[in-house]
Amino acid sequence: MKSIAYFEPGSVDVLQLIERPVPDPGPGEVRIRVIVAGVNPTDIDARRNGRGERFSEPHVPGQDGAGIIDAVGEGVDRLHPGDRVWLWDAAWRRSEGTAQEYVVVPAIHVVALPDHVGFEIGASLGIPALTAHRTLTSFAGGPSELRQGSLEGRAVLVAGGAGAVGHAAIQLAVWAGAEVITTVSDETKAALARAAGAHHVVDYRHTDAATEIRRAIPRGPQIVVEVNARVNLPMDVSVIAPNGGISIYTPGGDSIVVPSRSAMTKNIQMSFVLTYTTTAAEKQAAVRSVNAAVASGALGVGEEAGLPITRFPLAETAAAHAAVENHAVGKVLIDVADER
Repeated sequence: MKSIAYFEPGSVDVLQLIERPVPDPGPGEVRIRVIVAGVNPTDIDARRNGRGERFSEPHVPGQDGAGIIDAVGEGVDRLHPGDRVWLWDAAWRRSEGTAQEYVVVPAIHVVALPDHVGFEIGASLGIPALTAHRTLTSFAGGPSELRQGSLEGRAVLVAGGAGAVGHAAIQLAVWAGAEVITTVSDETKAALARAAGAHHVVDYRHTDAATEIRRAIPRGPQIVVEVNARVNLPMDVSVIAPNGGISIYTPGGDSIVVPSRSAMTKNIQMSFVLTYTTTAAEKQAAVRSVNAAVASGALGVGEEAGLPITRFPLAETAAAHAAVENHAVGKVLIDVADER
């Protein structure tokens, strides 16, 4: 089989296309023929980071993907060959990711993909959607698992609504019944946020964002989904409703300054989110909720759904990584194989 692999950390130049044997699934494992793989910023971080040593075994990037099961190991009874599926955290603490024709993963990382849902949607879930779910459910007094109507009557502020996590947060919050306001940096991204379903969009580069947020939602959002806390936290604290919560999935730096007196006065909760290390119960709640949203048509991709897709063939995975490094708008996908 064809795999994209690297044998030492570094730039995109360390990625190479190699031939390897097709692996067999062990007990509790599933082998998937990958159709589409997703590329996330954490894939770039994993490839770049390290102490410079050369690996004895190939490292295959890619946490997210979608495809068709072609073999199952002993003890796997809920999944079967021929099932269409999506994957999450495929390469977390493992060297085998989704940028290859076949991947073997523990069965718990494999989720049935509804027949009417395309593989490009399945490959776009994983890290972005599971992160977004946790940002919306990490506070006392709120739902621990999203369902339709579970955020009814609440307002959600999503910073950076044109990014992959921001896009998923908008769609999940709207599906759960929230009123959603988002911030973007230009009109092109504003159009994407509206296509994703945001009720209010604020261009923070050309307006005073705090003023516009207060105008749109005078009571203040109960939940803030934050992509750059180092810059935005003072504004978040100023506009959030009393007893609200701020979820930080990208701090924007090694440290942030909290306006503690204002936060204390409002009884604000703060939650730092890394999807990889959420608890098993939190992860499974997110998987269930995301799959329900997908089945209902609430988590779409493509320009018309607010998340433009940029696609590369497997042999051009280095170019796909470069696109993510250069902050491509929307979602970058790798076409690994056709559906036949």
